[in-house]
Order: sequence, then C-alpha cells, then structure tokens
Amino acid sequence: MSQLRRQHLIAAFDNLDLDGLLVSSETNVGYLTGFTGDSSTLIVARSQSQILSDGRFTTQLSQECPGLDAIIRPIGQPMSDAIAGVARSLGIKRLGFESHVLTVAEFESLSSAASDLTLVATQGIVETLRMIKDADEIAQIREAVQIAETSFAQLRAWLKPGVTEKAAADFLEAAMRENGATGASFPPIVAFGPNAALPHARPDPRSVLGVDDLVLVDWGATGRPYKSDLTRVLATGKVASKFESVYRAVLEAQLRAIDAIHPGVRAQVVDLAARNVITHAGYGPNFNHSVGHGIGRDVHEAPVLRSVTETELRPGMVVTVEPGIYLPGWGGVRIEDDVLVTETGCEVLSRVPKTIESTQI
Repeated sequence: MSQLRRQHLIAAFDNLDLDGLLVSSETNVGYLTGFTGDSSTLIVARSQSQILSDGRFTTQLSQECPGLDAIIRPIGQPMSDAIAGVARSLGIKRLGFESHVLTVAEFESLSSAASDLTLVATQGIVETLRMIKDADEIAQIREAVQIAETSFAQLRAWLKPGVTEKAAADFLEAAMRENGATGASFPPIVAFGPNAALPHARPDPRSVLGVDDLVLVDWGATGRPYKSDLTRVLATGKVASKFESVYRAVLEAQLRAIDAIHPGVRAQVVDLAARNVITHAGYGPNFNHSVGHGIGRDVHEAPVLRSVTETELRPGMVVTVEPGIYLPGWGGVRIEDDVLVTETGCEVLSRVPKTIESTQI
C-alpha cells in the first residue's frame, strides 16, 4: 500500500515539473512508508525512494519498511547534507519541498548544501492524496471512534457534581488508553457552565461541576495511528429552557449539514447548511468557526468545511461535522460526529446519542 501511495505521488510530478519531492512532515513520511518513528525524511524520485534516518531506527526501518531503501546518516552529519547527497545520487535536478513544513533555517541550510539543485516550493501534495481514505484507513478510523465512544460512556457514568474539569479530562484520557488507544487525539476538552462558551477551553482544576450545570466534552482517540474527534454536551439537574432552545438549534444545524453531504457537493454548501439554521435561530454571530474538517492521521486534515471552501467532497473522505453556539457568561453547545462520504451519500461513523433527552446525567 505504501508503494502504491508513492506511485500516486509521483504521478503528480509532471504537472509540477519536479524530478522528486522532499517529504519532511513526519505524518506524511509515515503515510508514504509505514514508518512510525520520527526524525526521518523521505525523498521520492521517479525511479526510486529513499528514507533518511539515523542509527536509532535501523532495526525499526527494516521491520516497518521492507523493500524501501534506508540511508542511515553518520553521527554528526547534517540532514541537509544527507538530503543533497541522496538527491544527486537519484539524478534529481528539480527537488520539491514541503514549504508548509520546512523551517526557514532548514531551507537555508538545504539551499547551501544543495546549491546545484533547483528547490521548488510545494504545498499540500501529499495532504491531497491523504484526503481519500482506503478501506484499511477507514477501518482504523472506525476503531478510533469505537474507543472514544466506549470511553465517553464510562466518563458519563462517572461524572457527578463536585468533580473538576481537569479530573474529568484526566479520567477520559486514561479511559481511552485503557480501551486500546495509543493516546488522545488531542488534550480532551471538558468545560462546565460558562467555560463551555470557549470553543477550545482548557480543563480547569478549580472549576467544579454544579448540580444544575452543563458539560461540554470534546474528545477523540488515537488508534493505529488514525484518530477520531467527537463532541457532546451533557446537563446535570433540570434542563433549562434556554439550554433546550440552544441545543435544539445546534442539533438541527448538524443534521442539516450531514444531510447535505454527498459526492460532488462543495464543502462550502455543507457549512452553509448548518450556518443558515443557526443564523435563522438568531445566533449567527455566536457560531464562530467552520462546520468541520477532515480527519485521519492528523486530527485536522483537508478538506476544511468552511463557507469559502470550494473543494468537492469525494467518496472516501472522512470529515467532522461540528456546529456550535457560544454565549459568553452562559456557556456553549457543540455537537460533533465523524462522517464518511460514501458513493451514494454519507455514513455517520459515531453513534453516541445526541437527542435532548440523552444530555441528562
């Protein structure tokens, strides 16, 4: 599979007038090779690909990347010198590089070491390939979703007035690891009451859950190594009329957006399907982010579902759908699921209940 992915990458070289591509992103190196280590760089040329690493990964590379040539740098050799040497050995004259990954210092070092080569800035070539998931990738995302769902059910049973946001976030992350995750997709967000008005609130060890409170939980599990990303809102005590009104608006917005997902639809149409509902409900200014994003090896990938994005959705893409309403001083509601674009429409991969009745704990 890794070799096929590299072949798809090479097919893009003609339009870019490249002889090869320097892949510096650890995520992209892993996608193209199967390597799970770090501190390594991949050069993909038309005739051959070589991964540059160091002695710490000699055995790991032979185990994870059979058939791929590995160059082990001598201790002390700058990576830029190694890259230049390999590029020359592969007959590369025009070498593309990931301009969104390489730092200025790294670029200057490479320019000096490879002064006889033409360096061509590129952006998003591998990420474009990664947008379409194959069957194995989709299966791994399903696993990550299942781990997240099981862990959330455990958190829900454990939550009670008196616990802190940090304790709840720590409990959830530990549960995901115990249930098979290699870690969390990102530090879990657990926000009580007014703190839920912050879309990316950090769990506060001083914030205590009250008897009539709302709880926003945004979490995800990292599997092998694909990720999940979900959000639900819970409530202790009696559901207030304001909470019910806001919640129902967000839920309708999310369902409208999911209904809009099918092959060929532009990403902006999905965003607007949700945004129009929230605007009509009177909360337009309080929905201050895009409706979703791609998910896979990274928790945020292409495509982005925002009102200005014209990318057409295609079968195999997996995106989040997560509209929200945030009211400073009161709190916020966001509902998020992971959604697979299919040949005929879409499939919601996550199954955590999200009716207004299901919010009660």
